[in-house]
Amino acid sequence: MRRFGGSIGSLALLLLAGCLYSLAGGGLPPNIHTMAISTFDNQTASPDVTKELFDRMHEELQRKLGVRDAPAERADALVKGVIQTYDADVPVGFNANPQQALTARRHLAITIEVDIIDQSNGRTLFTNKSLRGEADYNERAEAEGRKQAIEKLVQQIVDGVQSNW
Repeated sequence: MRRFGGSIGSLALLLLAGCLYSLAGGGLPPNIHTMAISTFDNQTASPDVTKELFDRMHEELQRKLGVRDAPAERADALVKGVIQTYDADVPVGFNANPQQALTARRHLAITIEVDIIDQSNGRTLFTNKSLRGEADYNERAEAEGRKQAIEKLVQQIVDGVQSNW
């Protein structure tokens, strides 16, 4: 029985070491502890998307990438970008009642360009020139669709940073 307990302990230690190893690698370099997020240039006619994207990135990038907020002049990394397109109110589903011409669902898509720069050496840590977030939403609920599309954009940035080796 003692041998069996020792084997289980060894197996548990091996599994733990494997988990720790799989969590290392990818992500940001070890010198990146702070991050500044600049307000993205907005090339669209939708003014709301700028603040909503900034706020969501500010919350999620810090939390999910393990960095602290800092002013741009003191940050280890800088996030900057451009909101390229904002396409909303595209019908995707229609009411089954032929007496009504209303659509039931709408589609929204936001395309951004994003760069994360290591300010100590100017190296690009992550870049994507056409990141796209999309969502379907109920008619007259564009704000909810925009929120979902922004959440998807931010998650794609996190995934992209974490997958960089």
